[in-house]
Amino acid sequence: MLAAMHIAGGSMFSTSQLKEKFRPQLDTETPEQWRVRIHRAISWLARSEQEREDTDARFIFQWIALNAVYAQAFTDTTERERARRFIDTLVALDVQGRLHDVLFSQFSGPIRTLLDNHFVFEPFWIALRDHDPSDGWDRSFKASRKVALAAVMSGDTGTVLSVVFDRLYVLRNQLVHGGATWNSRVNRSQLKDAVAILGALVPVVIAVMLEHPDADFGEVLYPVV
Repeated sequence: MLAAMHIAGGSMFSTSQLKEKFRPQLDTETPEQWRVRIHRAISWLARSEQEREDTDARFIFQWIALNAVYAQAFTDTTERERARRFIDTLVALDVQGRLHDVLFSQFSGPIRTLLDNHFVFEPFWIALRDHDPSDGWDRSFKASRKVALAAVMSGDTGTVLSVVFDRLYVLRNQLVHGGATWNSRVNRSQLKDAVAILGALVPVVIAVMLEHPDADFGEVLYPVV
Protein backbone atom coordinates (compact mmCIF):
# COMPACT_ATOMS: atom_id res chain seq x y z
CA MET A 1 0.00 0.00 0.00
CA LEU A 2 1.38 3.36 -1.01
CA ALA A 3 1.51 6.09 1.58
CA ALA A 4 -1.58 8.30 1.56
CA MET A 5 -1.21 11.74 0.04
CA HIS A 6 -2.84 14.12 2.49
CA ILE A 7 -4.13 17.19 0.71
CA ALA A 8 -4.56 20.11 3.04
CA GLY A 9 -7.01 22.93 2.81
CA GLY A 10 -10.70 22.29 3.33
CA SER A 11 -13.11 20.90 0.78
CA MET A 12 -12.36 22.96 -2.32
CA PHE A 13 -9.55 22.03 -4.70
CA SER A 14 -8.57 23.76 -7.91
CA THR A 15 -7.55 21.75 -10.94
CA SER A 16 -4.05 23.18 -10.63
CA GLN A 17 -3.79 21.78 -7.08
CA LEU A 18 -5.07 18.41 -8.25
CA LYS A 19 -2.62 18.36 -11.15
CA GLU A 20 0.22 19.23 -8.79
CA LYS A 21 -0.64 16.29 -6.54
CA PHE A 22 -1.16 13.94 -9.48
CA ARG A 23 1.97 14.76 -11.47
CA PRO A 24 4.45 12.94 -9.15
CA GLN A 25 2.35 9.77 -9.46
CA LEU A 26 2.85 9.50 -13.22
CA ASP A 27 6.29 7.94 -12.84
CA THR A 28 5.42 5.62 -9.96
CA GLU A 29 4.08 2.09 -9.79
CA THR A 30 0.53 3.24 -9.16
CA PRO A 31 -2.08 1.23 -11.11
CA GLU A 32 -2.41 2.39 -14.69
CA GLN A 33 -6.21 2.30 -14.55
CA TRP A 34 -6.16 4.62 -11.56
CA ARG A 35 -3.86 7.03 -13.42
CA VAL A 36 -6.14 6.95 -16.48
CA ARG A 37 -9.20 7.78 -14.37
CA ILE A 38 -7.51 10.69 -12.60
CA HIS A 39 -5.93 12.09 -15.77
CA ARG A 40 -9.21 12.03 -17.68
CA ALA A 41 -11.22 13.47 -14.82
CA ILE A 42 -8.86 16.40 -14.20
CA SER A 43 -8.78 17.21 -17.92
CA TRP A 44 -12.58 17.46 -18.13
CA LEU A 45 -12.85 19.31 -14.83
CA ALA A 46 -10.34 21.87 -16.13
CA ARG A 47 -12.39 22.20 -19.31
CA SER A 48 -15.56 22.81 -17.30
CA GLU A 49 -13.90 25.69 -15.46
CA GLN A 50 -13.40 27.49 -18.77
CA GLU A 51 -17.17 27.73 -19.22
CA ARG A 52 -17.91 30.70 -16.97
CA GLU A 53 -20.95 31.89 -18.94
CA ASP A 54 -22.36 28.70 -20.48
CA THR A 55 -24.01 26.81 -17.61
CA ASP A 56 -25.21 23.96 -19.82
CA ALA A 57 -21.70 23.27 -21.14
CA ARG A 58 -20.15 23.59 -17.68
CA PHE A 59 -22.55 21.01 -16.26
CA ILE A 60 -21.92 18.56 -19.12
CA PHE A 61 -18.13 18.83 -18.75
CA GLN A 62 -18.45 18.39 -14.97
CA TRP A 63 -20.52 15.28 -15.51
CA ILE A 64 -17.95 13.84 -17.93
CA ALA A 65 -15.28 14.42 -15.25
CA LEU A 66 -17.44 12.54 -12.74
CA ASN A 67 -18.07 9.75 -15.22
CA ALA A 68 -14.34 9.46 -15.86
CA VAL A 69 -13.61 8.57 -12.23
CA TYR A 70 -16.41 6.09 -11.60
CA ALA A 71 -17.45 4.51 -14.92
CA GLN A 72 -16.51 0.85 -15.17
CA ALA A 73 -16.16 -1.68 -17.96
CA PHE A 74 -19.52 -3.03 -19.05
CA THR A 75 -20.97 -5.35 -16.42
CA ASP A 76 -24.33 -6.89 -15.60
CA THR A 77 -24.98 -4.28 -12.91
CA THR A 78 -27.06 -1.15 -13.44
CA GLU A 79 -25.69 2.39 -13.59
CA ARG A 80 -27.32 3.14 -10.25
CA GLU A 81 -25.73 0.07 -8.63
CA ARG A 82 -22.29 0.97 -9.95
CA ALA A 83 -22.68 4.55 -8.77
CA ARG A 84 -23.76 3.46 -5.28
CA ARG A 85 -20.82 1.06 -4.99
CA PHE A 86 -18.46 3.87 -6.01
CA ILE A 87 -20.04 6.23 -3.48
CA ASP A 88 -19.75 3.69 -0.68
CA THR A 89 -16.06 3.21 -1.51
CA LEU A 90 -15.46 6.97 -1.55
CA VAL A 91 -17.22 7.61 1.76
CA ALA A 92 -15.23 4.83 3.42
CA LEU A 93 -11.97 6.31 2.12
CA ASP A 94 -12.85 9.91 3.00
CA VAL A 95 -11.75 9.71 6.63
CA GLN A 96 -11.45 13.50 6.80
CA GLY A 97 -15.15 13.90 6.00
CA ARG A 98 -14.71 16.37 3.16
CA LEU A 99 -17.62 14.99 1.15
CA HIS A 100 -19.76 15.30 4.26
CA ASP A 101 -18.64 18.92 4.62
CA VAL A 102 -19.65 19.77 1.05
CA LEU A 103 -23.07 18.18 1.44
CA PHE A 104 -24.01 19.36 4.90
CA SER A 105 -22.10 22.62 5.37
CA GLN A 106 -21.41 24.24 2.03
CA PHE A 107 -24.43 23.23 -0.04
CA SER A 108 -27.19 22.13 2.29
CA GLY A 109 -29.54 24.77 0.83
CA PRO A 110 -29.11 23.89 -2.87
CA ILE A 111 -29.29 20.18 -2.03
CA ARG A 112 -32.59 20.60 -0.19
CA THR A 113 -33.89 22.58 -3.16
CA LEU A 114 -32.80 19.77 -5.47
CA LEU A 115 -34.60 17.19 -3.31
CA ASP A 116 -37.78 19.28 -3.48
CA ASN A 117 -37.71 19.53 -7.29
CA HIS A 118 -39.86 16.87 -8.98
CA PHE A 119 -38.51 17.88 -12.41
CA VAL A 120 -35.31 15.97 -11.61
CA PHE A 121 -37.23 12.93 -10.32
CA GLU A 122 -37.34 10.24 -13.01
CA PRO A 123 -40.71 8.63 -12.04
CA PHE A 124 -42.41 11.99 -12.72
CA TRP A 125 -41.29 11.88 -16.36
CA ILE A 126 -42.18 8.20 -16.70
CA ALA A 127 -45.72 8.90 -15.45
CA LEU A 128 -46.00 11.84 -17.85
CA ARG A 129 -44.81 9.73 -20.77
CA ASP A 130 -47.16 6.86 -19.93
CA HIS A 131 -50.12 9.19 -19.30
CA ASP A 132 -50.44 7.69 -15.85
CA PRO A 133 -53.35 9.48 -14.11
CA SER A 134 -52.53 8.05 -10.68
CA ASP A 135 -50.53 9.81 -8.01
CA GLY A 136 -48.02 6.96 -7.84
CA TRP A 137 -45.08 9.11 -8.89
CA ASP A 138 -46.05 11.76 -6.31
CA ARG A 139 -46.22 9.23 -3.48
CA SER A 140 -42.88 7.84 -4.62
CA PHE A 141 -41.44 11.36 -4.75
CA LYS A 142 -42.61 12.18 -1.24
CA ALA A 143 -41.27 8.87 0.09
CA SER A 144 -37.90 9.43 -1.60
CA ARG A 145 -37.76 12.99 -0.28
CA LYS A 146 -38.57 11.78 3.23
CA VAL A 147 -35.75 9.21 3.11
CA ALA A 148 -33.33 11.80 1.73
CA LEU A 149 -34.21 14.43 4.33
CA ALA A 150 -33.90 11.85 7.10
CA ALA A 151 -30.45 11.05 5.75
CA VAL A 152 -29.64 14.77 5.75
CA MET A 153 -30.76 15.08 9.36
CA SER A 154 -28.74 12.03 10.44
CA GLY A 155 -25.65 13.01 8.44
CA ASP A 156 -25.77 9.89 6.26
CA THR A 157 -23.27 11.01 3.62
CA GLY A 158 -23.56 7.92 1.40
CA THR A 159 -27.35 8.03 1.11
CA VAL A 160 -27.50 11.79 0.51
CA LEU A 161 -24.72 11.62 -2.09
CA SER A 162 -26.49 8.74 -3.83
CA VAL A 163 -29.80 10.63 -4.01
CA VAL A 164 -28.08 13.81 -5.19
CA PHE A 165 -26.27 11.99 -8.00
CA ASP A 166 -29.50 10.20 -8.90
CA ARG A 167 -31.33 13.52 -9.30
CA LEU A 168 -28.43 15.10 -11.18
CA TYR A 169 -28.40 12.08 -13.50
CA VAL A 170 -31.95 12.99 -14.60
CA LEU A 171 -30.77 16.51 -15.38
CA ARG A 172 -27.83 15.05 -17.25
CA ASN A 173 -30.19 12.91 -19.35
CA GLN A 174 -32.34 15.92 -20.18
CA LEU A 175 -29.34 17.78 -21.60
CA VAL A 176 -27.40 14.96 -23.25
CA HIS A 177 -30.47 13.40 -24.89
CA GLY A 178 -31.76 16.68 -26.24
CA GLY A 179 -34.59 17.00 -23.74
CA ALA A 180 -33.84 20.65 -23.05
CA THR A 181 -33.11 23.78 -25.05
CA TRP A 182 -29.65 25.29 -24.77
CA ASN A 183 -29.64 28.22 -22.37
CA SER A 184 -33.33 27.68 -21.67
CA ARG A 185 -34.98 29.71 -18.92
CA VAL A 186 -37.08 26.70 -17.95
CA ASN A 187 -34.45 24.76 -16.03
CA ARG A 188 -32.04 27.52 -15.00
CA SER A 189 -32.47 27.25 -11.23
CA GLN A 190 -31.80 23.52 -10.91
CA LEU A 191 -28.98 23.72 -13.45
CA LYS A 192 -27.23 26.52 -11.56
CA ASP A 193 -27.56 24.56 -8.32
CA ALA A 194 -26.27 21.44 -10.08
CA VAL A 195 -23.20 23.27 -11.40
CA ALA A 196 -22.43 24.65 -7.95
CA ILE A 197 -22.84 21.24 -6.30
CA LEU A 198 -20.76 19.34 -8.87
CA GLY A 199 -18.18 22.12 -8.90
CA ALA A 200 -17.58 21.44 -5.22
CA LEU A 201 -18.05 17.67 -5.17
CA VAL A 202 -16.04 16.52 -8.20
CA PRO A 203 -12.71 18.08 -7.07
CA VAL A 204 -13.16 16.50 -3.64
CA VAL A 205 -13.94 13.13 -5.22
CA ILE A 206 -10.72 13.36 -7.25
CA ALA A 207 -8.77 14.49 -4.16
CA VAL A 208 -9.98 11.48 -2.18
CA MET A 209 -9.03 9.15 -5.02
CA LEU A 210 -5.59 10.78 -5.26
CA GLU A 211 -4.93 9.73 -1.68
CA HIS A 212 -5.87 6.10 -2.34
CA PRO A 213 -4.31 4.87 -5.60
CA ASP A 214 -4.54 1.24 -4.46
CA ALA A 215 -8.28 1.32 -3.81
CA ASP A 216 -10.38 -0.88 -6.08
CA PHE A 217 -12.42 1.33 -8.43
CA GLY A 218 -13.05 -1.45 -10.94
CA GLU A 219 -11.99 -1.90 -14.56
CA VAL A 220 -11.79 1.42 -16.36
CA LEU A 221 -14.22 2.00 -19.23
CA TYR A 222 -12.43 2.29 -22.60
CA PRO A 223 -8.83 1.69 -21.47
CA VAL A 224 -5.88 3.19 -23.30
CA VAL A 225 -4.73 0.74 -26.01
